[in-house]
Amino acid sequence: MATSRGMDVSIYQNPQDWGALKAKGLTFAFAKASEGQHSRDARFDTHIGGIIKAGLVPGAYHFGWPTQGVETEAANYIGAVKPYARKGFTHWLDLERYSDGRNYGSRNATQIRTWVAEWLRLVGRAFPGQRIGVYTSADDVAAGHLPAGVPLWFPRYPWGSADWARAESAAQPVVSGVRPLIWQFTSQPYDRSVAYLSPAALRAWAQGDTTEEESVTKDDIEKIVDAVEARLFHTDGVYDAPKDAADYNPKAGTPGSGWTGQTLYRDLITRTRKTDKAVTALTAQVSALGAAVAALARNGALPLAQVQAAAEAGAQAALAKFATTPQED
Repeated sequence: MATSRGMDVSIYQNPQDWGALKAKGLTFAFAKASEGQHSRDARFDTHIGGIIKAGLVPGAYHFGWPTQGVETEAANYIGAVKPYARKGFTHWLDLERYSDGRNYGSRNATQIRTWVAEWLRLVGRAFPGQRIGVYTSADDVAAGHLPAGVPLWFPRYPWGSADWARAESAAQPVVSGVRPLIWQFTSQPYDRSVAYLSPAALRAWAQGDTTEEESVTKDDIEKIVDAVEARLFHTDGVYDAPKDAADYNPKAGTPGSGWTGQTLYRDLITRTRKTDKAVTALTAQVSALGAAVAALARNGALPLAQVQAAAEAGAQAALAKFATTPQED
């Protein structure tokens, strides 16, 4: 199986010679950016600047406290990484329970998963299209703290100190039915990981998702139609046409000009409803493709990069179909 080599650092590691590490085969490196609501890692700027300068796949992580306000924690992380988070940058939530449980408190599994999902959403909104995942343990995955379909960076240390070659020769871990994208296999003498993508595929994956996350809904379309109708015909947004033809264009002064407005109005409604049907059908197809990607990636039936490429090709085919095929009422 194709893999890529990586490592992660925080305040506890000295500045690295990232160029030399890249020359020896390193592909990606992540640095701790923040923790909780206000803490920032004192060496983050030094670490991440060197990672980016060396041309490695960069990433940052935030150590989460689900007992605290998720909006404030997300804002802390976003503020720390914003100067560096360009296309190709990856984001990770470090979800680990302290030994005394102080960052989990009495939160149950549903509350923690909800907190995690909201943190991911807020960071995703700040950095549209960029990759976001979760670093967490087998216990957290088994407890249901990981939202479905989220890339997993998974720590398990079966050997103590080990090099990348040993991890690459081992089987990919499976965690409660989930195959992690990245396996952190040792913390000695520093944290090292393998990603289950070739260096080229990992770089392509890190470029992010260029599809729009927000879709146009039927309500959105109807609001647009109502607004246009109100501007053109001075109505209250109700589709019933005014009885007086001249009301369609008060400045026209002639019935003929008024009826031109009525024709435009009816044509607009017809075209908008056709677009509504096309958007609804396309959204369903893209959603199905997304579900297929998640299922295939979880089950390991195909390499992640191959699954994503197939899904994107399918989405493009659907777009092409609706762009070239007339939609009937």
